[in-house]
Amino acid sequence: MLVLSAGMVGCDGGQHDDLEQFVREAGHGMRGKVDPLPEVKPYEPFPYEAFDLPEPFKPRKLKASNNVGSGSAFQPDLNRRREPLESYELEKLKMVGSLQQNKVIYALIKAPDNSLHRIKVGNYLGVNFGRVTSVNETEVQLTEVIEDSAGEWSEKQSSVTLVEESAAGQQKN
Repeated sequence: MLVLSAGMVGCDGGQHDDLEQFVREAGHGMRGKVDPLPEVKPYEPFPYEAFDLPEPFKPRKLKASNNVGSGSAFQPDLNRRREPLESYELEKLKMVGSLQQNKVIYALIKAPDNSLHRIKVGNYLGVNFGRVTSVNETEVQLTEVIEDSAGEWSEKQSSVTLVEESAAGQQKN
């Protein structure tokens, strides 16, 4: 057996000598270099001192100020008695019709609680102090007064348009 195995080794014939030589020489002269790890900075706690600032993700509430004359020229009268439609967002109000009495055009506005209100120029609606500037058969136009994050007041034009309900839609309600 010993002679047989020695004969087998001798039969190898060096088929892979070039591959073995390549493997021996491939890594010769190459040295890997790893950069040192960066220095870890020690943790420094940050003191949170913004308890007195308003929260940025909550809507600001309007406060009645004692100095009514200060601020922007657009500042609404916060002491005025609020009208019923001022408790609803403008997007939730629907104009469902119009009528005319004594040359005055009124719009019929349906609130989310299904109550019907008759409004004319000068009435208020919406949560942003919206004052009605014009009423016609298909649309109510109004000017809203909005406070920005800096406390400045500005005007914005908005409208509520007539919503026509189909006969099938009325039967479902």
